[in-house]
Amino acid sequence: MFHKEGYKILGFSLLAFLVINILSYSFIDILWLQSAVLIVTAVLFLLVVQFFRNPQRKTVINDSTIVSPVDGKVVVIEEVFEKEFFKEKRLQVSVFMSPINVHVTRYPVNGIVTYSKYHPGKYLVAWHPKSSEENERTTVVVKNKAFGEILYRQVAGALAKRIVNYAKVNDKAVQGDDSGFIKFGSRVDLYLPLNTKLNVKLNEKVKGGVSVIAKQ
Repeated sequence: MFHKEGYKILGFSLLAFLVINILSYSFIDILWLQSAVLIVTAVLFLLVVQFFRNPQRKTVINDSTIVSPVDGKVVVIEEVFEKEFFKEKRLQVSVFMSPINVHVTRYPVNGIVTYSKYHPGKYLVAWHPKSSEENERTTVVVKNKAFGEILYRQVAGALAKRIVNYAKVNDKAVQGDDSGFIKFGSRVDLYLPLNTKLNVKLNEKVKGGVSVIAKQ
């Protein structure tokens, strides 16, 4: 199953690769070179296909847990001062996505969306310390019964040039449901209450909508 954000790119890529191969067979008489063009374009198309895959996940709905919003690796666990919304110290948990990870963003908790804002910005590498504040990003806050307000931030990276965010203020957030997409890599930051009991460690691999980041 493919994410809806990928349909146009998949269609354009398929058409472009077909045209390239037709031209190669029309104007190139060297068999090994024709085969090389076919192999390279096929591999490139498969890479695009795997990037926009959208596997179905069975999220165990639980108001007392926070699930990972994306697939990837936990690269940051630290106390920080969250400047945009809370304006106080929070526990930051960041998940980095490589180009081979699924890039669907999912709601980490049930609740109501109380804040949603897009910020244009730079495209520093996703692990840069200032990427959360200076890169293109979206900030979403969901009010949950057990944890109060939970903030998650989609952060663009050096390759990601477009963030898609579906969350709007007053929307009902359903844990594990699709809330956005980041095209071509990056990270998502979670900002949690300081007393949150984490269920993950640094460098741990997590699955969006499945892995439990924290629980009451």
